[in-house]
Amino acid sequence: MHSDPTSFADIHNHLVPGVDDGARTVEDTLASVEQMTREGIRKIITTPHVEASLTRNWPLLNKHLDAVSEAFHRAAEAVAGSFPEVEFRRGHEVMLDVPDPDLSDPRLRLAESSFVLVEWPRHYLPPGTGMVLERLVDSGVRPVVAHPERYVGINLDVAWSWREAGALLQVNYGAFLGRYGASAQRLALRLLRRGWVDVLASDFHGRGNQGVDQKEAWRRITEIGGEEILPYLCLTNPRRILRDELPLAVPPLVPERGFWSRVKEVFHPEGE
Repeated sequence: MHSDPTSFADIHNHLVPGVDDGARTVEDTLASVEQMTREGIRKIITTPHVEASLTRNWPLLNKHLDAVSEAFHRAAEAVAGSFPEVEFRRGHEVMLDVPDPDLSDPRLRLAESSFVLVEWPRHYLPPGTGMVLERLVDSGVRPVVAHPERYVGINLDVAWSWREAGALLQVNYGAFLGRYGASAQRLALRLLRRGWVDVLASDFHGRGNQGVDQKEAWRRITEIGGEEILPYLCLTNPRRILRDELPLAVPPLVPERGFWSRVKEVFHPEGE
């Protein structure tokens, strides 16, 4: 890739300490940011989990968001002291456990933009997901569906209905490495090939054996002819979200002779 490696951005990770299943301590946050900088990432929007049903109870929502804000500010101060080159912002990953949430609070949005990272409960798709996304768009929210490749029951028709509703799709780097199984890996590739992936992100939880996966995913995608689209997915589009601008359309991968043979070799090498 020919883009400036100091400008890469990650819009989905869990680095606010002690508020969800991600980083536990500020030390975890700093270790995670260090790992992300080794991958060339300098702009981070961290996205702790929150249930959309909380938006139906303003006192509870405000109490929760205040607690997250306090933990985020402690982490942000530490990041600024240790990694002054890193822009460290905040959003949330909103679990759509109700079909009609109020996502007007700017603290729920990615870097207080109009974009909101959303997911469905327990990786299962309830009925009417396209209509839910359409209502969010009508309310002025720009939904970004997290890791569409991971949902049980997902297919290209469903993914297309989300895009028609006005949602963006964010695929995890780890999907291209088989971290979520062969089905998720295949769907991630099919979405990428059609130009339906708007942004890639790590979904890094800041502990355990999980890696950021960015460099290895770049290598895999480059090997199947995707080098030209990587700047859209890892640089331009996440930075546009930070600036509250719509991402650019990502060109589809152009199949070459032997395309699927090359895909099979990259994603299912002999012996794996």
